[in-house]
Amino acid sequence: MLSSGLALSERRACRLGGLSRDAWPHPPQADALTCQLTARIVEIAQTRRRFGYRRVHDLLRHEFPGINHKRVYRLYREQGLAVRRRNRRRKLTGVRTPLQASTQLNEVWSMDFVSNQLACGRRLKCLTVADDFSHEAVQVAVDFSMSLNGPGKYLTGPG
Repeated sequence: MLSSGLALSERRACRLGGLSRDAWPHPPQADALTCQLTARIVEIAQTRRRFGYRRVHDLLRHEFPGINHKRVYRLYREQGLAVRRRNRRRKLTGVRTPLQASTQLNEVWSMDFVSNQLACGRRLKCLTVADDFSHEAVQVAVDFSMSLNGPGKYLTGPG
């Protein structure tokens, strides 16, 4: 209450709040049509959970002629109703082939780029090459700028 917190008169508090003095003791009440509409919206939303306010409005147009979709939306949101968004399934990009497990040294190598930043702000890039059988790092190439297209100059062949 503005008037009791700041010790203002009712007239002054209503003027500051932009209210008419008649609205102060009589808060707005929902009419019978709005109460019926709200009850019907909640009922439809509970029976048909995947229906949003637009489809609820389509169902209500026959029961309540002349009802506005904006009014249905306002009442729908006031009741805390919303349709949960479904997570889309990711499409498979292609056929997966299982990885072959290596059985001896230098049979399968894996490589990856790793980067870090120095205190001065420059990026330091590392190309790490590891043997999949022994899990040991075969080579680590470090440079400030390393082309992602051609790491061939940093690699030496096995043996």
